[in-house]
Amino acid sequence: MSVTVVLAGGGKMGGAMLAGWLERGLMPSEILVVEPHADIAVSLADTYRVKVVGHPEDVPADAQPAIVVFAVKPQVLADVVPAYTRFLDIHPVFLSVAAGRTIASLEDLLGGDAAIVRAMPNTPAAIGRGITVGCANGHVTDVQRTACMGLLEAVGEVAWVDDEALMDAVTAVSGSGPAYVFLLAECLADAGVDAGLPADLALRLATATVAGAGELLYRSDDLPHVLRENVTSPGGTTAAALAVLMDSKGLGTLLSSAVSAAAHRSRELAKP
Repeated sequence: MSVTVVLAGGGKMGGAMLAGWLERGLMPSEILVVEPHADIAVSLADTYRVKVVGHPEDVPADAQPAIVVFAVKPQVLADVVPAYTRFLDIHPVFLSVAAGRTIASLEDLLGGDAAIVRAMPNTPAAIGRGITVGCANGHVTDVQRTACMGLLEAVGEVAWVDDEALMDAVTAVSGSGPAYVFLLAECLADAGVDAGLPADLALRLATATVAGAGELLYRSDDLPHVLRENVTSPGGTTAAALAVLMDSKGLGTLLSSAVSAAAHRSRELAKP
């Protein structure tokens, strides 16, 4: 079987990655998905024309993947991974996007000689605009790292860190970050209603403003503080609002506390 990638888990993140791989030119025949939920399995097979099986033991015996991707929920990872030790003899790289699960925990499940990449993507991967941070153990070759990067780049930008301890902060900033932005849109819409706008108009204004500002930031060569200053006329309406948001108890302080709390929780989740 000419399988290049075995994808364990075809849920939201796994499905987003699968779509990105196919758009980047990976052939459906090169991918095999293991998805136990029948409705998801049928949908993936129909939509993407890939082979989908229900359980790891259903993977054909002659499959020799170069990459095994774990895109399952962190709480079930320990139950899922051991079934893939059958591939250890062909020396694939194991790429995990399970939040909070350390390389050491995967080495315990796969063996200390396994080539492992731990990655933290975020939900904008669903539209190809995610950002993923990866960290590899010492058994990952340059070729394997490049192959993993190619898969991860299919859903957005990729950065790498050598110190795995940084992954908790990565999770708190980019992994959880989309929720902070969505909350900003919610709060901005609610504030618009409080200021007298109809709810539907307030939501439309807030959504378009957050999305448009994000796109401007993405496309611009200017740093965030420069873009902020460009909007802020001295003594104007924006300056009045920013005086509140940039107060000592304002947005910066709140976000710092929020990221700290998320990073702390990430470290807790990593414990056995």
